[in-house]
Amino acid sequence: MDVAVLVVVVLIVLFAIITVVKSVQIIPQATSAVIERLGKYKNTADPGLAFLVPFVDRIRERIDLREQVVSFPPQPVITQDNLTVNIDTVVYFRVTDPKSAVYEISNYITGVEQITTTTLRNVVGGMTLEETLTSRDQINTKLRGELDDATGRWGIRVERVEIKAIDPPPSIQESMERQMKADREKRATILTAEGQRESAIRSAEGQKQAQILTAEGAKQAAILGAEAERQSRILRAQGERAASYLKAQGEAKAIEKTFAAIKAGRPTPELLAYQYLQTLPEMAKGEANKVWLVPSDFGKALEGFTKMLGAPGEDGVFKYTPTPDDGVRSAPEEDEDSVASWFDTSGDPEIARQVAAATAQANHPVEEPGAPAIARQAPRPELGANDLTPPNGLPTGDWSEEAPPR
Repeated sequence: MDVAVLVVVVLIVLFAIITVVKSVQIIPQATSAVIERLGKYKNTADPGLAFLVPFVDRIRERIDLREQVVSFPPQPVITQDNLTVNIDTVVYFRVTDPKSAVYEISNYITGVEQITTTTLRNVVGGMTLEETLTSRDQINTKLRGELDDATGRWGIRVERVEIKAIDPPPSIQESMERQMKADREKRATILTAEGQRESAIRSAEGQKQAQILTAEGAKQAAILGAEAERQSRILRAQGERAASYLKAQGEAKAIEKTFAAIKAGRPTPELLAYQYLQTLPEMAKGEANKVWLVPSDFGKALEGFTKMLGAPGEDGVFKYTPTPDDGVRSAPEEDEDSVASWFDTSGDPEIARQVAAATAQANHPVEEPGAPAIARQAPRPELGANDLTPPNGLPTGDWSEEAPPR
């Protein structure tokens, strides 16, 4: 009897434990439980403790509310240009309504897979192979929109759809590789031609600029050369003109000194005749003189020359009579104003210095031993008494033949 009571007590305790376990359920975070009472939907339990009526309520299914990732195997899809490609997709979705996910579809993951395949074929079927390969973002957007509309009644929201790979047939891949290679070779050829064209244009531009600069340099050089030649000719002409003028002044001074020396020596007609006879052989030394004759009226010429320079004496012979010396010497004439600019070399100080030195050297008086002093040219008011400045007013300086004018 005691054993039977003990068994009954044990059964009652086990029943109580089972009842408690069936009555209290723990729902984890991010999980919802669909509860049925007597086979009919009662409510959806949130995370935490859920109390059930034993043997009356039960949890139909626990739904994961987190975002789920489902990768489907490659699906063969025919494009608009009748080429079959294998497309591998990945779908990111989340269950927003556990009741619809349980009661509206038997297996929502399988449903998402099938609706994805169908929608993908519809989207890709309206595109060519090239559009399919280059429009992944467009395909993803269309797939997400259509899948979200189709799965909304299942309590599922599609977050996004990604295409992992698009694999065309091997023959198409080989053709595409050849096409890509040809296209790259074409672009390389075009770029090479463009580079050669650009290089030729740049080279031509450089040659053009170089020729322009060379011509401009030659032009400037020619202009400068012509200007230098012009200045050189002007300076040379001015120097020659000044030299001729100075030479004429020197010859004039030499003649003046010679004539003064002759007058100071008081030559007799006999001396003049002797000098004339001494000059005749010199006149005959010319290479062009083959025959030289003494004129028959030589005596008459001497007589006329004597009468011109002398006067008859008491014995009837013409003798030289010097001009009375009144002690006055006529100074050489000053230079005219019209020739003053001949000696203007203010453009170059070195040329002015050398021309002035040459002028001073030419105007320097020559004093011969035994010859009487000749009245020198009177100095100008603005110069010193010992300053023999040329008549045109140029400065004096040392003459050097080693330093020709520039």
